[in-house]
Amino acid sequence: MSAAFRKAAKARQRPHRERAQPAARTKLGLLEKKKDYRLRARDYHKKQNALRALQKKALDKNPDEFYFKMIRAEVKDGVHVIKQPKDEITPEQMKLMRTQDIKYVEMKRVAEAKKIERLKAELHLLDAAGSARGRHLFFVDTEREVREFDIAAHLDTVPELVDRVYNRPTIATLQREAVKGPTDPAHLKKLAQQRKNQYDLLRQRIEREKAMFVISQKIQTRKDLLDKTHKVKVKKETTTGPAIYKFKFQRKR
Repeated sequence: MSAAFRKAAKARQRPHRERAQPAARTKLGLLEKKKDYRLRARDYHKKQNALRALQKKALDKNPDEFYFKMIRAEVKDGVHVIKQPKDEITPEQMKLMRTQDIKYVEMKRVAEAKKIERLKAELHLLDAAGSARGRHLFFVDTEREVREFDIAAHLDTVPELVDRVYNRPTIATLQREAVKGPTDPAHLKKLAQQRKNQYDLLRQRIEREKAMFVISQKIQTRKDLLDKTHKVKVKKETTTGPAIYKFKFQRKR
């Protein structure tokens, strides 16, 4: 009962609104409340404490103390940057590192070449997309034979197999033996797609092997440039080949 009475009394009471900025001080913005003052005062005292701590640290500093970062760092464009130490590597160590890189790339290239040979042995490069079409020439004696020439009859096979460059049995073989392998069009289409994927994989491996060969050549060229022998650049480096230098002939002792 008392709760309902209090609720009814609050409904009729006058709402208490915060005082706004007087009209004469409107140019100063919103009137600052107690919560705003507390945030501003807390931020002000925090900054004052930080300044006092820095001032005390500067007064207590020993002028004879030394840190290595005093010489390993600098300020560039207002940003504190730490200098990166230079690696001290002798020319002999650099040559050895280049040799190791060449051996690693060459090992990967040889492994890729072996995979390419295995794929070629499986596919025999038959019906390869983009490969040059072979030509089969037939020789006849007269123009009449050219006009009446029947390639299916000449090859002794059915017309459906004339376009094949492999697995083209003769009519006698087809009559004597049963057809082996899948004959369903859907299955044949699936096999053709698998063969196409294998050729795509072979093409990618060949391109990768060529790229590794170019990389090994470029690494070898950089290794040769470590020699102090006088050299002249003959050809600039490209994406498909290293730079070519002509070295001065020097007789070996």
